[in-house]
Amino acid sequence: MLILPAIDLRGGRCVRLAQGDFNAETRYGDPVEQACRFADAGAEWIHVVDLDGARDGAARQRA
Repeated sequence: MLILPAIDLRGGRCVRLAQGDFNAETRYGDPVEQACRFADAGAEWIHVVDLDGARDGAARQRA
């Protein structure tokens, strides 16, 4: 089994939505720092989710 850590992006920040509710988000900080923490923990892949793009239907987050 392959377990992939995920980073959900909204407005350029790491967030977690409560049951998919865009009005109930918890903000976590810088996505690059989080990706580095995952990599330091041994992750070879990271699933990145563009929540703004998922809601609006167009890519919003840029590398």
